[in-house]
Amino acid sequence: MKLAINLTLSLAMLALCAWLVWPSHETREQLRLVIEHYRFADVAPYLAGYIGLLVVVQLCRSLRWNNLLAPLGVRIPTGPLLAISSVGFMAILALPARLGEFVRPGLLRKRGDLSASAALGTVAVERIVDGLLVSLFVFGALFALRGSPGEQDWMMPTAYAALGLFAAALLFLVFAIRRPEPTIAFCMKMSLLPRFAPRIARVIESKLLDMVRGFVVLKDRRNMIVFVLWSAVYWAANGMGVYVLAHAFGLDLSLVGAFATMGVCAVGIMLPNAPGLMGQFQYFTLLGIGLYLGFDARLDQSVQPPVYFTAYVFANLHYIMQVGWYILCGALGLASPWVSFHDLWAIRGERKKLAHDGAAGEHAGGAAKIG
Repeated sequence: MKLAINLTLSLAMLALCAWLVWPSHETREQLRLVIEHYRFADVAPYLAGYIGLLVVVQLCRSLRWNNLLAPLGVRIPTGPLLAISSVGFMAILALPARLGEFVRPGLLRKRGDLSASAALGTVAVERIVDGLLVSLFVFGALFALRGSPGEQDWMMPTAYAALGLFAAALLFLVFAIRRPEPTIAFCMKMSLLPRFAPRIARVIESKLLDMVRGFVVLKDRRNMIVFVLWSAVYWAANGMGVYVLAHAFGLDLSLVGAFATMGVCAVGIMLPNAPGLMGQFQYFTLLGIGLYLGFDARLDQSVQPPVYFTAYVFANLHYIMQVGWYILCGALGLASPWVSFHDLWAIRGERKKLAHDGAAGEHAGGAAKIG
């Protein structure tokens, strides 16, 4: 049932975003004229720089995970770490509703390095830190645009909502690592789940307590600082990629505008995602870039200025290169000695197994304790 709901939400998001950015006949003609204006030789140097930045992004995003695993006594060699991460990133892109987030913890559990729940805790820390970094930048960039000609009515509500969400998540992390049992018990009580489904609530509480083991990195100052530095370089390379590729098309996008565009897109794709982020990625990219180039992506394409169509081509090439890159890296990961299709098939029921283990723990004596 949960999978069906996730798939329904993802397909609905796909339909909505595809409808929002799908070009009309007149728009396709405009896009054809834009594409014909550029020669490969003119954009090739920018593409080379963009690909170089993708390499930096992939390395930073993969290698930083070791700094979250180290406080749990786990250190993965570089080869397996890159392979597992690359396959996991491809799964996040390919699977709907963020189901791909379970792949890396599942692969780690299969290696016998760590329980999947604890590994999922490190992924939760990763996502919250990423979200907070991006939200802080988006908030700053959009706050600076207040009162400017590019201001749009969705800006500040989005900035406050994103910042508030990830600030609350960070607060949960801090309390969960200091007082795990009372914090999770309070959150469960606030969810009202114990009142309506007490057995399910006990299982979830047990697994959350196990997952909090992954939060131990918050107590390890050195590894946490190194992780944040890796993350800062990762997001800096992402923003620079937007800047470089935008200038390949002659778009007059400032460096701050490039980072704001990246941030708006990053926040947007954290919503229940369409398969492959198709349509969703382009729409939020256009929404962000429009703040700095003088158009509103929410309006009908027939009333858009000429710069919109150049930005549309940019957003789609940006999407294609991102998707192609993660598919290529994921395929290389699957071709490596460390990950295989059999491994992916073996972990497909990981969430069910986690629930089963939680139920078994409940019968054996209640919720798990943090060591």
